[in-house]
Amino acid sequence: MAHKVAIFLPSLRGGGAERVAVNLAKGLNELGYRVDIVAGKAEGPYLSQIPKSVRVLDLGARRVLFALPGLVRYLRRERPRAMLSALSHANIVAIWARLMARTGTRLVVSEHNTLSQSTMNATVRREKAIPFLIRRFYPLADAVVAVSQGAAEDLILQTSLPAEKVRVIYNPVVTPDLFAKADEPLDHPWFRPGEPPVILGIGRLTTQKDFPSLIRAFALVRKKRPARLMILGEGEERPKLEALVRELGVEEDVALPGFVENPYSYMKRAGVFVLSSRWEGLPTVLIEALALETPVVSTDCPHGPREILEDRKWGRLVPIGDEQALAQAIFETLIQANRYEKEKIKERALFFTVDTVVKQYAQVLQLSH
Repeated sequence: MAHKVAIFLPSLRGGGAERVAVNLAKGLNELGYRVDIVAGKAEGPYLSQIPKSVRVLDLGARRVLFALPGLVRYLRRERPRAMLSALSHANIVAIWARLMARTGTRLVVSEHNTLSQSTMNATVRREKAIPFLIRRFYPLADAVVAVSQGAAEDLILQTSLPAEKVRVIYNPVVTPDLFAKADEPLDHPWFRPGEPPVILGIGRLTTQKDFPSLIRAFALVRKKRPARLMILGEGEERPKLEALVRELGVEEDVALPGFVENPYSYMKRAGVFVLSSRWEGLPTVLIEALALETPVVSTDCPHGPREILEDRKWGRLVPIGDEQALAQAIFETLIQANRYEKEKIKERALFFTVDTVVKQYAQVLQLSH
């Protein structure tokens, strides 16, 4: 009988790490493994994307720390061959749970962000304690996965983890599902033939994503040519962003529709996709845009964009927070959308296919039929 593998997450709310976990669960399940998604709280938009053959267990925990007793019980009862956890605070809880359960489950923790940047920008006291906890407890995991070379180097530097314990595995981003969803019809007046090009941003409305710089850059682009800006995502910065849009007088041409179930039909039809982040681990949206042959502009933030774009081979890179440079790059991309060979761009995206990545995870989790 095929081995059982557990994937532990705080929830299934809309974020890059959660999307990756769902793709991994599907991929491992298709390889014949029995997969359990164990969630602190089984809620969020990604819940509907999990196939029936993957079991979802809800630990009913309001905060990830409160999931600890339930996770210990799960490990003792189910005894999975391996468990993968994602996101720093959940990783710590997973390590504690394995220690307390005293089972032989192999534990792999995955780090989706750049630790030094997340810590520096932490606003809550408990988030500031994360690096200390990582230094203390990550060595007790069997392996640590970082989603980019840059994120791995940062993690080793910040925590003194032995390099041989850290493995770089890119996120499983490019799926058949991605292309199917991109081809779904999109009934939005902005994307009708003859309309101005849409500049698209996607991500949680947080400080990390630096959407104010994108909005200011858009205002500069719009002075030179007709265009529209759409940002898909939800988060605490919404009031601030809406106020900035009003202040710049661009309300007619900026839309913030919130979280959308299928961002890919928008992405495929956008004139340019822009990543304006201050920091990342490996921005999945940038890879998705490349796979859909949408021209891209990105900040040269730590870490991921330079790695994904192989310096500037597949899209423009600009300094963080420089709205003038961002505006210029967007403007040039809209004029020279065909500067990059689409077929070659698609080839680059193949490095991030689910098939490639799932096999690497099966290896690090030491799964075998």
